[in-house]
Amino acid sequence: MKKSLLIVVVIFLFISCKKETSTTDAATSNTENNATPTDQDIVDAYIYLYARYLVIQQENHDINVEKVGYNKIKYNPLGSAQFVNPNLDVAYLEAWIAVDAAHAVILNVPKIEGRYYTAQLLDGWGEVIVNINERNFPKTPYGKFALVLKGSNPTIPAGAVKIELPSEKVKMLARVELKGTSAVAKKLQEQFTFNVPDGIKIAAPIAIPEFTPKAPIGGEIFDKVEDVLNSYPDAMPKAKEYQEKAKAISEYAKTNDKAKAHIDEVVKTKAIPAFLAGAKGFGTQKGGWSVSYAAGNFGDDILARDIINYGGLWANRVEEAIYFVGLTDSNKQLLNGDKVYEIKFPKEALPDSVVNAFWSVTLYSVPDYRVVDNKLKRYNLNNVSGLKKNPDGSLSIWLASSLPKEAIESNWLPTPAGKGFALTFRMYVSKKPVLDGQWFPAPIEEKK
Repeated sequence: MKKSLLIVVVIFLFISCKKETSTTDAATSNTENNATPTDQDIVDAYIYLYARYLVIQQENHDINVEKVGYNKIKYNPLGSAQFVNPNLDVAYLEAWIAVDAAHAVILNVPKIEGRYYTAQLLDGWGEVIVNINERNFPKTPYGKFALVLKGSNPTIPAGAVKIELPSEKVKMLARVELKGTSAVAKKLQEQFTFNVPDGIKIAAPIAIPEFTPKAPIGGEIFDKVEDVLNSYPDAMPKAKEYQEKAKAISEYAKTNDKAKAHIDEVVKTKAIPAFLAGAKGFGTQKGGWSVSYAAGNFGDDILARDIINYGGLWANRVEEAIYFVGLTDSNKQLLNGDKVYEIKFPKEALPDSVVNAFWSVTLYSVPDYRVVDNKLKRYNLNNVSGLKKNPDGSLSIWLASSLPKEAIESNWLPTPAGKGFALTFRMYVSKKPVLDGQWFPAPIEEKK
């Protein structure tokens, strides 16, 4: 009896030990699985974080290199082309705005009638918060706008329109259409002003590694994950999911040099190539043009947000502006200044007919997206350029390094001989056919 009891006890202990060991092994295995991110997790987290890093990079440049300061408006010179991807149709002004729980900044917007304008506010991820203009504020399209930290209640002037900001800092980019009267546009530009109280506490930009469009940031993007994520809330619906991935990868990178090397390798061989491949074949494509209808507010599309921040930081919502980018001709061949191209709009599909504000096409060098110098000092064409229609009512825009024989000089954009170039076709306050994707710019056709 004792022997039988002993056997039962031994068997019980053996099973219990096996069960405990099995449970422990499973727990260890789960811990290892949780601690070791998949390559796809690393790619997703990298692409998610990169959008924020592009904004931080710009903030550092503006504050530490350009020395523009916070709560100070920079009135960009009219017609200035000395920066990346310039829009030569508008008078620009920009600023980094900083508030805190106890202080509001007052934006004064002048009365503007008969020409396009907007004061666009963006968050730290490149997403549009609001556009201040007559479309969004029909009862108060101008006057005082009190910019306050969300959830705070600082003193603001009577009658000021209160706009809550998601964090202590936002970027403002305002535009006033030149419309052929640059002196008037300049006067209106300078009437956008701030009233800034004393005592606002402003944090310095986060220090990050240097990187360039040709050499995107590598695995070091995970070195300051907590600081970066805590620096700005993200409106993206799946933000928490991506942030948890990024935090887990950051912790994994700290375990040992092998883990960090693995992350670096995945970023180098998979994450960066995935981003660059997406940038080349991005959006809806037709006739040599590409467009994204996600600009300004991106939902859960982390790649779209990256690409927009990478190629045109501070892009606006599509109902304000749509940007068609031309890198190839209609046969998918890269644009080249040694060739001649025609963009011919049928008379029933002229760009004037599908915008409520204005349109323009600007020519840039690649990959730096600067305007291409030429003897005419002509860098773009638009609805007030005095373009001449063809006898049948169609409209042709010609692209070549010298004036083509069949072209009208007023309709010619000079290209850089022997070099590649790109086009940006901007449409402001587009009508429904453009927003619905039914209207596209005419194809970029090479002429033999």
